[in-house]
This record gives sequence, structure tokens and C-alpha cells, in this order.
Amino acid sequence: MTRMMIPMTDPRRGRIMLRKQLIADGYTDRAIANRVKGGDWVKIRHGAYTESATWNALDRAGRHALVARAVVAQSRTKVVVSHASGLPLIGAPTWGINLDLVHVTRLDGKGGRSEAGVSQHSGAILKGDVLECDGLMVMSPTRQALEVTTVADVEASICVISHLLHEGKTTMEQLRARYESMQQWPETLRTDLALRLSDPRFESIGECRSYYLCFHEGLPMPIPQYEIRDETGRVVARVDFAWPALGVFLEFDGKVKYEKLLKEGQRASDVVVAEKKRESMICRLTGWRCIRITWADLADPVRTAAMIRRALSARAA
Repeated sequence: MTRMMIPMTDPRRGRIMLRKQLIADGYTDRAIANRVKGGDWVKIRHGAYTESATWNALDRAGRHALVARAVVAQSRTKVVVSHASGLPLIGAPTWGINLDLVHVTRLDGKGGRSEAGVSQHSGAILKGDVLECDGLMVMSPTRQALEVTTVADVEASICVISHLLHEGKTTMEQLRARYESMQQWPETLRTDLALRLSDPRFESIGECRSYYLCFHEGLPMPIPQYEIRDETGRVVARVDFAWPALGVFLEFDGKVKYEKLLKEGQRASDVVVAEKKRESMICRLTGWRCIRITWADLADPVRTAAMIRRALSARAA
């Protein structure tokens, strides 16, 4: 079985305290309640606690991963953390995904059921489907990429699949091969579309969502990560998306992108100035028009699509 390790200092590895063990160690329910009331501990689900410092250090996805560990510890049968719940454990994004339920898949082959914040699944588990992550059994990136399409919409699924492809944690060949054996699974109507729209060239959630916006709003589909060359043919830049035949390129501007470009000693304003110079250089070399969109634009896809459509039509005229 393949193994993955979470760094020892990662709060996702924080201590989980189960009530039954605390009682065995001499705690009473009143003593446990006092630790929670005093702010030392946090109750993360019925019968399970962790230290407040651990809980406060985690984001939404990290907290979900900790709760998933508690679910496994309390389970009366062997289960594998699966679907959306395994994503934080393999470093995949959870944008747009409901994390209210912890998803696990039973190993005993019995039918799944839902209870107290847990959704149990059943289904054939093939060789290579499971990996070990710090003592937890978690579905592999390939299987999770496919499973997430059954519990999330296409846009969120593209973000997960493309990230795993970009990081080299799965391949499109592996995804297609595994997908062939899950044709009879429920809720897989979105899977094929999500696979067709996913691309290892996408470098961020913003890029995934921008591409999906073009598809959903019926725009011409752009080329991701298009290379820009100078007069000698040397690659001098890459743009997030381009419509070469229409003379337009698109850049997604997000906080993470600018943080990646920020060099030691630079301010954010320095990066903005450098990016504008880069844009001017690309426009000079290509004669193309630049479109820039942000998170706010993605939140209003109809208006943003209309703006992009106008820009493409103007260049085509």
C-alpha cells in the first residue's frame, strides 16, 4: 500500500481525544465539560475532542480532516476516508465543496448509510485505490478525483482534478482507466464532462474557474498557458489563456498569483508595476488585446462572459 506523510508539526495531526478513552483515564463527563468550557479543549463531534490550540490553527479543510480522523477512530467497522473528505489529506483544494458531511467507504462490502454527520459509501475497492496517510486509510488521488464528481458540481470537480493532474498525483490515462470500472456508480453523470474540461496546465483555482466560465457561458474555448515568443522565436512569457486567431489573451488576477510573483524585498506595488510592463511587452510583440479578470468577475459569470464576448467580437471584426 502506498504511504503518504503529513509533517509532524502539521495541526492536522493534532491529538484526538475520545470520550471512552478519557473516561478510562479517570476523567468524568463533568471534568471533560469543564475543559471545554474553560477553552482548553474543543468538542469536534459527539464523543471526540481536540485541543483548542490545534483547532484554532486549522482552516476549514484542515478541521474537516481532523473530524474525519475522529470518525475513523470511532467507527465500528473498517473504513477508508473517501470522496471530498480525503482531499485535505492529499493536499487537494476544497473550493466550492460541501464539507458538512464526512465521507467514508466501508471495507466490509455492506451497504452504506448516513448518520450524525457521516456519509458511508459502499463499492468495489480495487488494487491501488487506497493509500495510507499517517495511519489512516485514504482513497488514492485517482479515485478521489473521480469520487468528488459524485458529490460536487462540475466547476468544483475541475478544480480538484486539474490540481491533482498539475501536481502529478494522477494522470488522465489513470483517471480514464479507473472511470471505465465505475460506470454503474450512482451520480456519475457529471464525471465525463469534468474529466473533459480538466487540464494539467491550469495552475490555480482561478484559472480552472475561468476556463469553466468560458465553457458554461458558450464562449470560444481558449488555449491555456499559451507561450509568447519574441522576434527570434524565444519564449519570453506565458499567458493564462489565449485566443490566437482572435488576437486576445486573458489573465486571471488573484492574490495567490501576485504572492507567487513577489520576490524578497519587493512590495505588492512592485509586482503590479512589473506585471503591467509584462502585459505591455506581450501586447507589443503580438498586437493582441489583454483581458484581466478577478475573483469578483468570476462571481458574476454572465456579466463577465458578456465583457469577454465583446472583446473577442471587436478583434474579430
